[in-house]
Amino acid sequence: MSDQDDGQKPGFWQIVFSTLAAFLGVQSNKNRERDFKHGNIYVYIVSGLIFTVVFIFCVVTVVKLVLKSSGM
Repeated sequence: MSDQDDGQKPGFWQIVFSTLAAFLGVQSNKNRERDFKHGNIYVYIVSGLIFTVVFIFCVVTVVKLVLKSSGM
């Protein structure tokens, strides 16, 4: 990310990667400040909810596969 991006609203992929990094707990301070300064809070809330639903779906799917393969 260059210094030119600091004055602009974050793009789609920046929002996705920023939300994923925050979800995993590895968000950089520079990106966090950019998100709060130039981002729309509702976009981050919606993307966070989407990532949460996808995560829960993945966990449930893995558990079902493991239980099925173990004969339960």
